[in-house]
Amino acid sequence: MPQKRSACKEIRKSKKKHFSNIRVATEVKTIIKGYNAFLAEKKFDRAKELLRFLTSKLSKAVKKGVIHRNTASRKIARLSKKLPRA
Repeated sequence: MPQKRSACKEIRKSKKKHFSNIRVATEVKTIIKGYNAFLAEKKFDRAKELLRFLTSKLSKAVKKGVIHRNTASRKIARLSKKLPRA
């Protein structure tokens, strides 16, 4: 148990940030699964829209510090490569 009041507050803050970060990361993973499902069903136009939305979500996650910028960049590059060029 923390001895000081500020330490208690820091624990509350870190717990709140932890759950927020988990929510964002889970949302990104769910969107990626949907994107892969659209590619499997050959619905490329919908997959392209979802990729644009996913890129935005990953950029926001980087801005908030949830994931590292290189990780986001790598995910975007690999997912973009899966989409066939028209």
